[in-house]
Amino acid sequence: MSAITVYQDHDARLPILHSEEGDVIKSILSGVGIRFERWVIDCPITPEMSHEEILQAYDQEIDKLVALEGYKTVDIAAMTPDNPQKGEFRKKFLNEHTHSEDEVRFFVAGEGMFYLHIDDKVYMIHCCKDDLLSVPDQTKHWFDMGPEPHFTAIRFFNNPDGWVADFTGDDIATHFPLFDE
Repeated sequence: MSAITVYQDHDARLPILHSEEGDVIKSILSGVGIRFERWVIDCPITPEMSHEEILQAYDQEIDKLVALEGYKTVDIAAMTPDNPQKGEFRKKFLNEHTHSEDEVRFFVAGEGMFYLHIDDKVYMIHCCKDDLLSVPDQTKHWFDMGPEPHFTAIRFFNNPDGWVADFTGDDIATHFPLFDE
């Protein structure tokens, strides 16, 4: 289930807010410039589907977002617990970083945890199937796919080269709970 937990950035012991209500998540995030939407379609998504079939299933939603934001490339990223490099991939994104372009993810299946460091707060967003999260460029954040990652996500880019992580060097991510499912 989707959820948001908000902390003061200097104290990961006591959350100042927690909600699993979609409207509350959307309202809190829109208040700090983050897009959160739910895309529910009638076509069931199955593990056997190709990436092309998944993109076709969501073509109306994808086309609307591309027209609105001008994204040039749309692809799919997937991770499963049997991936031999899952630990390396998890570690790569566990440190606070920014990108020179928006990080836009729509979860077709599975889940992951985004942590956004905005002003003096950390917003921990548990994203699940049907969740779209758009993190604006230069927003400090990190992502945890968990120790047994399972997700398929549609990614949107203006320039995939702009999606290179620029690490801040801050160890803030080490002070917040990991996503251990």
